[in-house]
Amino acid sequence: MAEQTFAEGIAELEAIVHSLESGNLELEDSLTSYERGVTLIKELQTKLETAQQKVTTLLGDVDPAPVEGEEELMV
Repeated sequence: MAEQTFAEGIAELEAIVHSLESGNLELEDSLTSYERGVTLIKELQTKLETAQQKVTTLLGDVDPAPVEGEEELMV
């Protein structure tokens, strides 16, 4: 199975939550769905952390623009 995009993972998680909240699942199906939801949450959290690290790295590579009216300090 190909790796899901973040949006696909969120959509699947929302569907799982909806099915669990409906109360129409058998106990075994509820447990299976819950387990899948927990797995998805972990995968999505990892994707978010990876994205945050990339943003942090990219921001570290960018020199901040001087603020208008602020003089550069000469050392």
